[in-house]
Amino acid sequence: MKLTTDLFNFEGKKIGEIDLPSEIFGVKVNDVVVHQVARWQSLNTYYPYAHTKDRSEVRGGGRKPWRQKGTGRARHGSIRSPIWVGGGVAFGPRKDTIKQIKINKKIKNKALAMVLTQKFKDNFLKIIDKISIEDFKTKNFDKFFSKFLQPRKTVKKRETALLVVDGNHQQIFRCVRNLPYADVIEARNLNVLSLLNHKYLFLTKDSLNVLQERLLKQNNKQQAEEENIYALAQS
Repeated sequence: MKLTTDLFNFEGKKIGEIDLPSEIFGVKVNDVVVHQVARWQSLNTYYPYAHTKDRSEVRGGGRKPWRQKGTGRARHGSIRSPIWVGGGVAFGPRKDTIKQIKINKKIKNKALAMVLTQKFKDNFLKIIDKISIEDFKTKNFDKFFSKFLQPRKTVKKRETALLVVDGNHQQIFRCVRNLPYADVIEARNLNVLSLLNHKYLFLTKDSLNVLQERLLKQNNKQQAEEENIYALAQS
């Protein structure tokens, strides 16, 4: 099935159409797979800053505060018990807790293609011919995004957008990062969580080629491996 979408210039005008690979923008969407990869990415970026000490780690409490019987008071074995002021914490957060999970690379690529497909189906995908601009200023990018994004009565002022570029273009990064509603990322670093956190996706033609090479190359490699395994099994 042939997929096509509009091609825009940096002035926001339609200048033609462009074909999209169906292996990336025409796959079957599975919300469970997308959720698994988004959860994997969220947990793997988590760092356990919060850490509490239990009763064995706090200072003091080496001896029994008073004898077991005969005082009329409740029995205690240490002043660093969790029920004492200044004692250890019973069920507090621990930095040694491992929350990371593992996801196969094949599943990551599939989930990425699913989110890209959904962006295309919802008409939230915009392809730009190239970022042709002489003066790299934030106001020029704001003017471009205003052609597609609706204003919102929120802190971000507009609908959110993610701009994907083919390389580390520092001038573009400096301009876009000043916009509260937009972010920019390299095509080689594009991920599921970044796509889900933004409503609109803007791809340049060069970044589309990088993304296509990244995903289709991995798919072809996996397909070749599966064919080799099948051939060995038949022999």
